[in-house]
Amino acid sequence: MEILEYTITEEKGRLDKVLVEAFPQFSRSQIQAWLKEDRVTVNDETSRANYKVKADDKIVINRPEPQVIEAVAQDLPLEIIYEDDSVMVINKPQGMVVHPSAGHPDGTLVNALMFHSDKLSTINDVIRPGIVHRIDKDTSGLLMVAKNDEAHLYLAEQLKEKKALRKYVALVHGEIPHEKGTITAPIGRSKDNRQKQAVVGDGKPAVTHFTVLERFEEFTLVECQLETGRTHQIRVHMDYIGFPIAGDPLYGPKKTLPGPGQFLHAKTLGFEHPVTHEEMIFSSDIPEVFEETLENLRQNR
Repeated sequence: MEILEYTITEEKGRLDKVLVEAFPQFSRSQIQAWLKEDRVTVNDETSRANYKVKADDKIVINRPEPQVIEAVAQDLPLEIIYEDDSVMVINKPQGMVVHPSAGHPDGTLVNALMFHSDKLSTINDVIRPGIVHRIDKDTSGLLMVAKNDEAHLYLAEQLKEKKALRKYVALVHGEIPHEKGTITAPIGRSKDNRQKQAVVGDGKPAVTHFTVLERFEEFTLVECQLETGRTHQIRVHMDYIGFPIAGDPLYGPKKTLPGPGQFLHAKTLGFEHPVTHEEMIFSSDIPEVFEETLENLRQNR
């Protein structure tokens, strides 16, 4: 157990918001969880998130010991599009987390990869073997996996130099009037919500190219090609220009199309093979629920 203490110097509003500002190393969701678990006291009494802090209030957080995360092999379904001695291409289903974390200790893509193969790169760390790049839990589609460190470095360099091909299909809210466009806007951590990324002046450069594939009433199907690979990049950029991804629980409208998450699929993946130097391009079909949603929109058009 770790004890964290903080004394209020002036009235600032709600306890939960004050704690997020006072302890930026912890996420908003983590602080909310500690409040619900009665791990936060104000003047020696447990308090709720909406408590209005006052000057000289003494806040104490009884932080539990950090969970030790360990990746273990698990026999989970794994759709392998391609595999050789150096690389794998995996079609990740929507709803699967890429690697273990505090909120998802198992059941991840890494757990499945470890069961399938004992040859995975070790560059990232022990809980991300083989993982060269990631896609979000509720985004489906193609990922490259490295089976040794040499392949990992070669593939990672292609991503860094913007030589890898990554195309996504996304269903967005609104009817985009033009046929194609490029979004160039820096992305960094949101100042208002630590769970979100946002377009911010001091963010990292981010570029997304999009092309309209099909229009529906109140929705548009687009292809998005990544030039850079920032966290949540497509989700942030499409929201930034006023066309958030349908079903996105973080950046989109709350009332949207039914489905298990955002309608975003990593459809096309291309890279130069680290050994043969052959140009390799792979493609995968959008998930069934995605296709069914498109068919419903076509019928109502």
